[in-house]
Amino acid sequence: MTEKTDNNEILFDPTASKTERYEKGRAIRKIVPRSSHQQYVPSENREDPVDILIRTSIGRIESLLPIRYTRMMESPFAFFRGAAAIMTADLEQTPNTGIDLQLCGDCHLMNFGGFATPERKLVFDINDFDETFPGPWEWDVKRLAASFVIAGKWRKFSKKNCKEFAWNVADSYKRHMLDYSKLSALQIWYADIDLAELIELGKDEEIKEFHQKRIKKAAEYTAHEKEFAKMTYRDGVRARIKDEPPLIYHPSGNEEDQILKEAEIVHKRYLKSLPEDKQVLLSRYSMHDFAIKVVGVGSVGTLCGISLLMSATGEPIFLQFKEARKSVLEQHVKVKAKYTHQGERIVIGQKLMQSASDMFLGWTNDDKGRFFYIRQLRDAKVKPVLEIMKEENMIDYAKACGWALARAHARSGDPSMLSGYIGDSNEFANSISKFSLLYADQNESDYNKMVKAVKEGRLPIAAEI
Repeated sequence: MTEKTDNNEILFDPTASKTERYEKGRAIRKIVPRSSHQQYVPSENREDPVDILIRTSIGRIESLLPIRYTRMMESPFAFFRGAAAIMTADLEQTPNTGIDLQLCGDCHLMNFGGFATPERKLVFDINDFDETFPGPWEWDVKRLAASFVIAGKWRKFSKKNCKEFAWNVADSYKRHMLDYSKLSALQIWYADIDLAELIELGKDEEIKEFHQKRIKKAAEYTAHEKEFAKMTYRDGVRARIKDEPPLIYHPSGNEEDQILKEAEIVHKRYLKSLPEDKQVLLSRYSMHDFAIKVVGVGSVGTLCGISLLMSATGEPIFLQFKEARKSVLEQHVKVKAKYTHQGERIVIGQKLMQSASDMFLGWTNDDKGRFFYIRQLRDAKVKPVLEIMKEENMIDYAKACGWALARAHARSGDPSMLSGYIGDSNEFANSISKFSLLYADQNESDYNKMVKAVKEGRLPIAAEI
């Protein structure tokens, strides 16, 4: 049975057999029926979603907030991507089996994709962990499934299609969790999803050819050299990152030299978070420049940027740093925070969930109380292209995301207990698909409230360049 230590580590009883743990999961159905997961009724005292957005903007860079809200205004789907805090508050009111594990926390379909492992293999996995935290396993499944309905509506698919997308997320999660329940813990830890093999499973030859070309390009892509040619210019003896305001820019005025010195101090702290072999590798490089870079939807307004490292012989490495704030999950779960350093929380959570993490993944902090995590800027990434997906492609992608989530959850959770609870019928998938339709309506209503708040001047927006 899954147990918790005083330190809130999630463990399971090594003395219990897989069959015993499966049966304990199955017994939870009597307390929390699988059909109960179809429910979504807004709480009577539900907080205004605009108030939540305003609260989660506290401490962000004020001048970037108009970009955040402008991006969220694009569509209900764009709004959803930036509204993890809103959905988490709603999920706290939904049925809970009491089985906790490491969550992604912001589990939507654009936070999955292909990337290169340190061994240069291309895998498919979750790739964003800003909100990772231990919590109820159902929350990741529900957010992921709902994202497919919301994205499907944005793409003008029928309600039936959208429901089918969500159903396939949950069904794939169920089937692959059962597979993982039959493996040893070590076998689960070794498991990954080969991107090329995943693409071969699809039946759409046109989309397969499209993705195969992207994989070939990603495998050949020497990210740092190409980014260097595209993003930098020579300023005397030093290479500099090009400004592209408001999305990439240097601190202004007399602050720049001082901030660069502070960045070098922060960089040295980051190096200490890395294994010794990576410290030796990066000791061959020195910091040449850094700039603020606006990224994503949910991250806009947090202090994010890129730093340029150069070796003595002129080889570049670009690192991306992102401000690490408290997870939106923390105030809504019963598990106490284990890490006071938010960058460390993200790095450890990512390593728990991903099949392979970036070799330069580490954490650091400045002297102003801000936490950061750092990774390579780009490393053979293959992002989903929703705009070209047909119905069958969306179904294939839903299955892939459900599979990747099951693999991630199986690492810190108990796949036998989870499989025991979900069972082999369609009841759980049916419930998740119904919930997803209801939550998509809630999300659209919240989006409309945001649009109204913008018109009333409560939220600032500005045209992006």
